[in-house]
Amino acid sequence: MPFSARFHWNTKPNRLSEALARKRAEGVAILDLTQSNPTQAGFQYPMEIADAFADSSVLRYDPSPRGMRAAREAVSRYYCARGRMVSPERILLTASTSEAYSYLFKLLTNPGESVLVPRPSYPLFEYLATMESIAVQQYPLRYDEGWSIPVDEIPEGASALALVNPNNPTGSFLKAHELAQLARLGMPVICDEVFSDYGFGEDAKRVTTLVDFDEILSFSMSGLSKVAGLPQMKLGWIVINGPEAEAHDAMEKLEWIADTYLSVGAPVQCAAAKLLEVGEDIQRQIRTRTWSNLTHMREVLRGTAGGILKVEGGWYATVRMPRVRTEEEYALELLETNDVLVQPGYFYDFESEAYLVISLLTEEAVFRKGMTHVRAML
Repeated sequence: MPFSARFHWNTKPNRLSEALARKRAEGVAILDLTQSNPTQAGFQYPMEIADAFADSSVLRYDPSPRGMRAAREAVSRYYCARGRMVSPERILLTASTSEAYSYLFKLLTNPGESVLVPRPSYPLFEYLATMESIAVQQYPLRYDEGWSIPVDEIPEGASALALVNPNNPTGSFLKAHELAQLARLGMPVICDEVFSDYGFGEDAKRVTTLVDFDEILSFSMSGLSKVAGLPQMKLGWIVINGPEAEAHDAMEKLEWIADTYLSVGAPVQCAAAKLLEVGEDIQRQIRTRTWSNLTHMREVLRGTAGGILKVEGGWYATVRMPRVRTEEEYALELLETNDVLVQPGYFYDFESEAYLVISLLTEEAVFRKGMTHVRAML
């Protein structure tokens, strides 16, 4: 079959995936320290979530390219509760942040052009870009007692620059001086802010959102998946920011793109206000869990040869392992010997060895037992 050239990836499972599949086929109970799905992480979800769909308005279909006004107003109130004034007129709903990326890549690039993406970071960038017939260029995140963006090392020639803020998996926030330098580059910025509610501590230098930054054309993305711990509800959004004329033009074109697909379901839009309200409790549970697990990780690895890289927010932590073997070998030994699953750094394009990425979302009993084996290995 003459399938599209987009599908050029090697689909063969890696060694870790093969070992995991074999363990699960044998019925082995895995201590999964890679958990990224909050609905499977032992949180208490109130029944009000189901009740949010018991509304006759879900039976009426009244499509709008930007999304239903009531749903956009609910997103606006979400920002208002965080001290940010975002008009519903600047909000466009999507089915997910992945879809938001696809819309923005369509808006900002032509086939064959490229977007800048951070390294290490979100592993889906290349797939999302390739599906839009564009390429990615990577710019580095540097670590020196904390993560930073060396703006002078950002390649030229791309159509847009993507940020993940805080970054996944480094947990590093954009800083005010970095934003000022990025603005001088003069290119549109796509800012993925899905983890912005999950910061650890306070830092006046952090930039937690671009929704009120109007010096350049930028797009802030988030959604129920992380904001309310509800990935199954499939509701995300884009906030358009920047100089008024450019932002208006961008919104007009995004509406055209969205109207082509009309992918956001009516029921979740009708329920959006209630889901965001109920999601505040789930968010508190997640923040308590991630902080507790990070605190325990720091305690259990103290005095070992493993170091936890500075993390400012998000759901993950990175452990720097001694470079006496590869990170894949560390991950395989933990799985084969102790039934503990972690992710090697190369899953996220870390430039060097040896790093293990561990989810702070994991249920505490599983997390503590798994970390005992990581300490024993060290």
